[in-house]
Amino acid sequence: MAATVLLAVSGCASGGTAPLPTMRGFALPSWNRTDYDSPAAPRYLRDIRATGARWVTFTPTWYQTRVTDSGPHTTEETASDASLRHIVARAHEAGLKVMIKPHIDLPGDVDRAEIRPRDRAAWFAAYRRFITHYADLATDTGAEQFAVGTELAGVSGDTAAWTRVVEAVRDHYDGPLTYAANYDEYQKIHFWKALDLIGIDAYWPLSAKPTDGTAGLRRAWQPIRERLAAYAGRQGRRILFTEAGYVSQRGSTTAPYSWTVSRTPAAAEQAAAYRALLDSFEGRAWWAGVCWWMWDDWPDSGETPGKLAYTPHGKPAEAVLRDRWAR
Repeated sequence: MAATVLLAVSGCASGGTAPLPTMRGFALPSWNRTDYDSPAAPRYLRDIRATGARWVTFTPTWYQTRVTDSGPHTTEETASDASLRHIVARAHEAGLKVMIKPHIDLPGDVDRAEIRPRDRAAWFAAYRRFITHYADLATDTGAEQFAVGTELAGVSGDTAAWTRVVEAVRDHYDGPLTYAANYDEYQKIHFWKALDLIGIDAYWPLSAKPTDGTAGLRRAWQPIRERLAAYAGRQGRRILFTEAGYVSQRGSTTAPYSWTVSRTPAAAEQAAAYRALLDSFEGRAWWAGVCWWMWDDWPDSGETPGKLAYTPHGKPAEAVLRDRWAR
């Protein structure tokens, strides 16, 4: 039923008639002003393409000092506009489509979902300036898709304000739009019909204990998949997993959103989780694909060691993707 409903609509609130392409992608985030200018960037893009991926997502990030602040600002951890333009061009040269997905973050381990500005009107005015800046950049660089926000549960319930955000972005960018809701946030969003895709950062816990059993993980996905199919049908929009990923640590399937679930490498558990997600969703008409979080980290970033990190590069999970995507 959901597939029938979805095929009957254009899937493009901006008025286009062509169906939106299914995403097979990776996020390549930045943690520094010059990351996207790194000599490693061309290799990362080539390696992403070699998995069979056809999309890459870039995440320029602004920061707030406190959750009550009236707006975000750039820091030395914000990718420069020049570097972002450069890497979008490189991605296109490598045969990859691009989604630009601007983020707002806070210091330390404070979750962006906790943002609750004291002056909400001022915050939304500042947010529109922030997001339309990147909408202009997406237009200038020919980025194929754009996200108007990511995991901002503390403010995403303000439907009127977000509708104005979407309208402002459409004045600057003509391509498909989504919002990246956390997996426990998407049902609280009431502006999906202003967008072209429902975006979900799909970090559902799938197991109560560590496991590399693909069959059990597929069973865990089944009720989630059924709920998502019904939701997509009601909204008349396909669902894109704007993020999904698993660290290669023991227990990653119990808390996919955690960077530090354990200190024990578990590449087989990561690979099983990749396989189970693709088994559960690929080929569903209402599902618009996945952007895996994330590819290799930048040299000298000081982030999670590679053997424990979200990246599947050089691990069994990469072989899963090559088998499914690089045919």
